[in-house]
Amino acid sequence: MQSARRSLLAACVALTLAPALALADGLRPLNDSALSDVRGRDGVSFDLNGFSMNGDLRVSYTRPDGASIWAGNPSASRSDSATPFSDPYRFDVVRSTNGLADIAQFNLPQNLNGEQKWQLAYDFGVNADGIDRDGGSIVVSDLALYGGGWQFSTPRTQDGLALGVALRMDVGQWALRPNGRANMAGQMALDNIRIGATDENGNFTGQPWVFADVARQPALVNALADENGPRLHIGIGAPDAQYGTGQAASGGIEIGKISFTAPSGNVDLGSSRIGNIQINYLDIKFRQ
Repeated sequence: MQSARRSLLAACVALTLAPALALADGLRPLNDSALSDVRGRDGVSFDLNGFSMNGDLRVSYTRPDGASIWAGNPSASRSDSATPFSDPYRFDVVRSTNGLADIAQFNLPQNLNGEQKWQLAYDFGVNADGIDRDGGSIVVSDLALYGGGWQFSTPRTQDGLALGVALRMDVGQWALRPNGRANMAGQMALDNIRIGATDENGNFTGQPWVFADVARQPALVNALADENGPRLHIGIGAPDAQYGTGQAASGGIEIGKISFTAPSGNVDLGSSRIGNIQINYLDIKFRQ
């Protein structure tokens, strides 16, 4: 009996050690060069299930002569995916594939079924030339984002921040309501807006439109100094043939309906579409 127990114990030990010994046999030591190529991935994912915001926040911009414009009283809410955290926002730090600096990348949810839709609104006003007036409200309904996002990195040759931006967006309605967000009288409305990448024939591809890419066509935000002092500078460089095709990405904008609501009746201006847009170069310098 005791001999049988010893045999059973030996068999159990052998079964336990066999996988470990086989695994150890497949291991090999790594030198410093090989270890330096082992990289993790830094990042975070998060979701906004049940997100809703209302408040009396107010942001104003005032010129040196006292004229100002403001926006305030924002509200925002979002419908959610059927399964929480199944399609999150992602922020990652990734290694560049072409030997450039690492890239901080903020990716929007893919939203393939269009379940994530935003409802947004804010008020605005202006005080200039002796006129202090509430301008009304901007109301955005059923805004859906499908992939895309932002990239942040170090410019190759200049100081500042290199940016990449990609966007695919559908909007149910964008409305300017001069009498307040709940009053549709006198509003101007743009319905069924689409923005995204297009092919050579101007057809939407279902992919985000890449306005700028940190490698192929970087955008740049920095400060430039001249005889008048420092200025904020925002630009998009020409397409880079070394790290891309040398061609700017194509995108399109479509508005299904443009309308005005007036006391005498509604005015329908029809639809509008630009099937092929390319940003080959952009250079904006702000004056003090």
